[in-house]
Amino acid sequence: MVTRPRVVLYTRNGCCLCEDVKEVLVAAQSRAAFDYEEFDIDADPELCELYNEDVPVVTIDGKKAFKHRVDMTDFLKRLARR
Repeated sequence: MVTRPRVVLYTRNGCCLCEDVKEVLVAAQSRAAFDYEEFDIDADPELCELYNEDVPVVTIDGKKAFKHRVDMTDFLKRLARR
């Protein structure tokens, strides 16, 4: 059985780059099948320590795939290679 990729966006409130990346990921859902989750790093001290200077961070199946910016074409290619 093939499972859908799990895409996670690590974000924080008030981050304009985070909003830009979220727009790309939401739009990508109409072009590729994947499960999407979002986590506010400021709600979890461990995530804040891990990603504080890097948000937004996107992981695919638990592996860091992008930070700061995401291009739709690059995201779809990375997703297809997973």
